[in-house]
Amino acid sequence: MHTTVSSATKTVTIGPDQPFCIIGERINPTGRKIFQEQLRAGDMSAVEKDVLDQVAMGATMLDVNMGAPLVDEAELLAKAVTMIQELTDLPLCIDSSVVEALEAGLDAYKGKALVNSITAEDERMELILPLVKRHGAAIIALPNDEFEIPEEPERRLELTKYIVEQATGKYGIPIEDIVIDPLAMPIGADSQMVVRTLKTIELIRDTFDLNMTLGASNVSFGMPDRHALNSVFIPMAMKAGLTSAIMDARTEKIVTAVRAADLMMGNDEWGATWIALHRAKEAAKA
Repeated sequence: MHTTVSSATKTVTIGPDQPFCIIGERINPTGRKIFQEQLRAGDMSAVEKDVLDQVAMGATMLDVNMGAPLVDEAELLAKAVTMIQELTDLPLCIDSSVVEALEAGLDAYKGKALVNSITAEDERMELILPLVKRHGAAIIALPNDEFEIPEEPERRLELTKYIVEQATGKYGIPIEDIVIDPLAMPIGADSQMVVRTLKTIELIRDTFDLNMTLGASNVSFGMPDRHALNSVFIPMAMKAGLTSAIMDARTEKIVTAVRAADLMMGNDEWGATWIALHRAKEAAKA
C-alpha cells in the first residue's frame, strides 16, 4: 500500500518499501510559551527557523499546527501554510482539532496534504472527511472513540476497521489515503504501553496493509534521556510495520537511528542516503 502526498512541486510516497517518512513535529505551539506569545503578536519568525532547521536535518514532511490560545487559528494556519510553502517544497501535514482551521489550511495549500486527524467518532468523521474528500487529501485516523482510548490492541484493530469502512464506504476516501495512528502512549505511565503499540502496528499491517504514523515523542514523555528512548522505539516500530512518524526531526541521534533502520531493512538502495548523511556530517565538522 502506497500513500502519496505532495506540495506544488514535490511528491512523497509513504509505504513499507519506501524510506521512512519523517514528519517534523516542531511547528506546534503546544508547550512553547514564547512561541505562543510570538504568534499572538503576529511574529512568525520562529516558524521560519523551525522550517529551515527541520529541512536541514532531513525531514520528509512538516507538521503544521497553529493551535495557540487567543489566536484566530484558521487565519493563522492559512498564513503559516502559505509562508512555509514559500520556504520549502516539502509536503505538509495540516494539523488542527478545529474544522474551520483545517478548511482554511487546506484552502491555502498547494498540493495534496496529509490532514491530522480524525478518530472513530461519527461526529468527527462527518465534519472532517467531506472536507478531506473535497480537497483530495490524505487523512490520519486514530482508533479511539468518544468512549475510550483502548488499551488492548485487538480493540484498536476493531476501531480501525470501523474507520476504514466508514471512510471508504460512506465518504469515498480511497483506502490508500487512510493513514492509521496506532496510538503511542507514555511508557512512564505503564511499561507495557509500547508492547501494546507494537502489537497494534503488527495487527493493522497484517489485516489491512495500511500505512501508519504516530506521535513518536509521546512514548518518552515524562522520562529522562528522551532522545535515547525515541531512537530505540522508532526502529522497533518500523520493524513492526510503522511507515512514518510525527517526530523530532532536529535531533541527530533520532534521525540517524531512523536512517540506519532504513538501510538495515533494505529501503536505502546501495546505502546512498546513509552515505550522503555521513558525508554531510563530515563536511559540517570540516
